[in-house]
Amino acid sequence: MTAARTQLAVSGARAATERTFGTRSRADKVGNTVFQAVLFLGLSLALLTIVALITWAAVKGGQRLSLDIITNGPSTVDPTQSGFRTAILGTVYLIGGVIALIVPLGVGSAIYLEEYADGTKWWNRLIELNIQNLAGVPSIVFGILGLAFIVRGPLSLGFVVAAGSLTLALLVLPTVILAAREAIRSVPPSIRDGSLALGATPWQTIRRQVLPAAIPGILTGVILAVARAIGEAAPLLLVGAVTFVRFDPNFFSGGYSALPVMIFNYWGRPQDEFRVLAIAGILVMLGVLLLINSTAVYLRNRYEQDW
Repeated sequence: MTAARTQLAVSGARAATERTFGTRSRADKVGNTVFQAVLFLGLSLALLTIVALITWAAVKGGQRLSLDIITNGPSTVDPTQSGFRTAILGTVYLIGGVIALIVPLGVGSAIYLEEYADGTKWWNRLIELNIQNLAGVPSIVFGILGLAFIVRGPLSLGFVVAAGSLTLALLVLPTVILAAREAIRSVPPSIRDGSLALGATPWQTIRRQVLPAAIPGILTGVILAVARAIGEAAPLLLVGAVTFVRFDPNFFSGGYSALPVMIFNYWGRPQDEFRVLAIAGILVMLGVLLLINSTAVYLRNRYEQDW
């Protein structure tokens, strides 16, 4: 009898709520439809633009897609035998260095700001403000800073891959920090409270409960950061990514190149063969980016948890 009365009361409350908030005027329905149509139109335009660019690149540069453009080095004499081997290796080294830097630095910074920092202290607020502002600084500014403080100045690493990785890491580090903070913040407080109530220390709670739950969000930030870093050419031009390097790069010595820089140079040459090669290079760069991001997406889905 009590259950029947409870069910009746719930049904009555639901009906009253639907009468109050469920009825919409004609203007609200039209506005909602128009808003959804605008969103769908924007999404469609974005997808069509991406598909059109990839289709154009595949049609124009597909004839040069072969194993040779991956295994052959660059050449200014014979465009038919020229390839991207040194640029691909340079890009892989650059991105490997970027990932090795941004993951520990970005996650560590996010843990400090979310779990330990006192928001009432002025220096913590200053750090947060600077991180948010650095996310919007143009990439060329980071190139100038990398030239002044990493290639020359205090670090004096020279024009090597390590200098390029460090510069790109500084460029995308704010993105990782902001994404990691959101991921850590999204972990339900009950998880922390339960762990602490069972006797775990704050560090044990973060290491065994918070970080595993935040890994999908953190990896999403890393994916976005890598996607931006792999396509950047402006800062690399200032920190030594010279165009033609006929030898395989070394991380701490010698010159190096990168895919976006090499594509930019090939496209600027007057011969049509080099321009076709540049378009084929775009497809190669998309393939490298897709491979790296697919690995990160697999790891994100592997460790994703539902609460």
